[in-house]
Amino acid sequence: MAAQTSDAHQFEFPKVNKWLYIIGALVLLMYLPVLKDLVMDWYEDSNYSHGFLIIPVSIWLIWRQREELAKIRLSTSSWGLVGILAALALFIIGTAGAEYFSVRFSLVLLVAMMTLYFSGKQMFRKTWFAFFFLLFMVPIPYVIYFSLTFPMQLFASKIASITLGLIGLPLVRLGNVLYLPGGQALEVAEACSGLRSIMSLLALGALLAYFTQDSKPKALFLFVCTVPIAILGNVMRIIFTTVGTYAISEQFVEGTLHEMAGMLVFVFSMIMLLIVSSILQWKKLPVDISQ
Repeated sequence: MAAQTSDAHQFEFPKVNKWLYIIGALVLLMYLPVLKDLVMDWYEDSNYSHGFLIIPVSIWLIWRQREELAKIRLSTSSWGLVGILAALALFIIGTAGAEYFSVRFSLVLLVAMMTLYFSGKQMFRKTWFAFFFLLFMVPIPYVIYFSLTFPMQLFASKIASITLGLIGLPLVRLGNVLYLPGGQALEVAEACSGLRSIMSLLALGALLAYFTQDSKPKALFLFVCTVPIAILGNVMRIIFTTVGTYAISEQFVEGTLHEMAGMLVFVFSMIMLLIVSSILQWKKLPVDISQ
């Protein structure tokens, strides 16, 4: 009796050149110290704790397309080789100058360009977003971070003080410090500058734009909207904390209440992103004039 074959669809990835596994192992070995330091930054810096989720999500973004990717014929691209050489040059220069951002960015670029070179343009077009998403695991250069932090502290405290004045709460602002009646002083610290929420929301905004928008201009607009939404949410946090401190207790600036305020503001920012996304998706229904 002839063996019966199953009618169930068996998914198989395209066969990969064995040299790709060897090169991948060498790349992993070369970047192992970089990955170790990167994980330590995620663990120690709360601004980038979301980094632990970036690689699993990027892998899932490719895995969810596995059946479609299996049908693509593999090829090579000379642009991928150019990108690989550029990534390696960036790695060497960054290592020599102890510039961590360049070294970490070179890792993302190298993985993306290896995919382009060994798999071809068609495969890369289908998976480019997964590699772009990996960028959110890389902390921005500290020079940029610290140059943005204080101006954002001043901006957030200024907008908050104006808003609080409009609702009738008397206070005086000196720099990034808000002085309440009775001598209470609230400092808009570095952690309250808004950069933390911006970095996390940018990653979520990119995912939301990728999955919900049907055109690149709309997706880009939604992604860019994460910045003002995050800033607005941070201003609301300062207002909430100031009103709570003035009307209830000084405990609003510390401990559990302060952390809860941060969580609520993050939820508010996500809701605002969803609202903008829904508006961009909204289309007028065709009107039947025959009735």
